Amino acid sequence: MPLDPQAQDYIEAARMAALPPLWDLTLEQGRIRSAKALTYVGAREKVEHVNDLVIPGPGGPLRARHYVPRTDGPLPTVVFFHGGGWVLNDLDTHDHVCRALANLSGCAFLAVEYRLAPEHKFPAGVDDAWAALQWAAENCASLGADPSRLAAAGDSSGATLAAVTALRARRDKTLSLACQVLIYPATDHWTAETQSYRDNGRDYLLTRNLMRWFWEKYLPAGVSLDNPEICPLRAPNLRGMPPTLVVTAEYDPLRDEGEAYGRRLQESGAPTVVTRYEGMLHGFLMHFPIMDQGRVCLRQIAEFLGNHLSGNSKQGNL
Repeated sequence: MPLDPQAQDYIEAARMAALPPLWDLTLEQGRIRSAKALTYVGAREKVEHVNDLVIPGPGGPLRARHYVPRTDGPLPTVVFFHGGGWVLNDLDTHDHVCRALANLSGCAFLAVEYRLAPEHKFPAGVDDAWAALQWAAENCASLGADPSRLAAAGDSSGATLAAVTALRARRDKTLSLACQVLIYPATDHWTAETQSYRDNGRDYLLTRNLMRWFWEKYLPAGVSLDNPEICPLRAPNLRGMPPTLVVTAEYDPLRDEGEAYGRRLQESGAPTVVTRYEGMLHGFLMHFPIMDQGRVCLRQIAEFLGNHLSGNSKQGNL
């Protein structure tokens, strides 16, 4: 279908701003611009308890934020990893999303900042994400959480980290994930010749050139792209993976690789829902205050989490 009018308005506003591409900026300038563009400045949903934490990581302490929508008994917990090409963003850019999802789903959310590239290239972010998931599983009592109801989730590159932690959990058998939510994930390298890269790689804000810049910042020289912790789609098999929700956007260069990962999960026996949001572009969930389909997606995620973690979903403010 045509680009959604709300997505078109967002693209037009970005074009009118005539900002230089990220790769023409210093890293600090790029991070500041991304944070200003994505950090929601309107009224945020109130959550019963929101606490900033510091948790141990393999390269040093990691900042985290714990969202608890209610206190009536041990809650399911979703460990959430933010997107930004492994290079950009932080807890604040995704704060409004985590608040909305905690309230809608009735689940606690633990959002985690991982080390960013290029200062910390692969596998630093993966190792931090895995350490955070292990920490959550091991500290359920102090978090007021139910250890049998633990999930991983993320958007974009954060969804890649969530997918990789699920692969590690399957391999190491040190913890069990009840489900995972992958929101427009990067599951393969930017050089993959998918139709969605050909169709959407220039005009919809997340471009082939920007993905190339992200990948070049993220990967050290000489690594194999066949490593599933880099490209989960290239995992030899996906048997034994948890129930999964994969969200994609029609006008997103990452659409086809996300949907291909969802199909492979289905073929491997994992109960998997793959939903393409027609007319939408990459990052639309972040803009749910101005994009109706973002709010629809929030409700779908909340319902999925409610079904797999708490048995019901709640009605939030959206």
